[in-house]
Amino acid sequence: MSFSNNDKPPVVLPGRASTDLAREVCHQLEIPYGGVESKNFSDSETFVKILDNIRGRDVYVVQSTHQPANEYLMELLLLIDAARRASAERVTAVLPYFGYARQDRKDQGRVALSAKLIANLITVAGADRVLTIDLHSGQIQGFFDIPVDHLLAGSILVEYVRKSGIEDFCVVSPDVGNVKLARNYANILKAPLAIVDKRRPRPNVSEVMAIIGEREVEGKNVLIFDDMIDTAGTICNASHALRDRGAKDIYAFAVHGVLSGPAFERLEQAPIKEVVITNTISQHGRELPAKVKLLSVAPLMAQAIERIHNHQSVSDLFKMMSH
Repeated sequence: MSFSNNDKPPVVLPGRASTDLAREVCHQLEIPYGGVESKNFSDSETFVKILDNIRGRDVYVVQSTHQPANEYLMELLLLIDAARRASAERVTAVLPYFGYARQDRKDQGRVALSAKLIANLITVAGADRVLTIDLHSGQIQGFFDIPVDHLLAGSILVEYVRKSGIEDFCVVSPDVGNVKLARNYANILKAPLAIVDKRRPRPNVSEVMAIIGEREVEGKNVLIFDDMIDTAGTICNASHALRDRGAKDIYAFAVHGVLSGPAFERLEQAPIKEVVITNTISQHGRELPAKVKLLSVAPLMAQAIERIHNHQSVSDLFKMMSH
């Protein structure tokens, strides 16, 4: 990749949550891997130190805020602050996965608007802009008072489907709230759409009520698309209901593989042939179920960083889902 205006190339600094992804991004950009020392003291406080001279440089701090979310969030904030105090010219917070995104509204009394608070913290820490992938709610962009580049990794999933050889399929939204996203996939893949009508009696628990478009499912392969798989309850309950309605092979696709709690066990037992996720969340050190396939978002992130650094439009990357 090339960098214009005879600028020094960008500096990519990895947080501990995203070291493998940051290394892939550096490889794509053909730049050195940024040096960072991060550790926890015995009292659990976090310490960070940037090992390279970044004075006057364009810095990208790469850190997802998945489990342990609070620890990784604090490390992100400290890295941003350290970069600012080391006289970086510009600091971009790169969050492949934005934790707390599901706490984006007051859906009951006396609760925190956590996603807004996180946006404030990132801004106050010293970030000049944010680069993130597939926010759970697009309106979270408006929680920031700094520029936000919101990338969509759906093009990576679509490319995988097109190369997989899967035929005669129907796209399924795992819940009513995901219909817009699923319809987008259905339009791109020129496939019919069905919708799982579910209710959620409490957090991380879902129950399937009905399948809207049941006739589209019977006798066809099914592609379930969601933005994330957390405890896998929604995806797995949907797969059982779809199999009961006569679906053939069932495939699940999601950008963010949170995979917490009973997710692995549920996926193993569900009638799902393959689960496809990306590496916005590191699975390093975890033995994934055999049916789980991991795709990389590093090329997409590298393109975005190159364009931001060169003061070029990033909007073309938002449109990739339309091709």
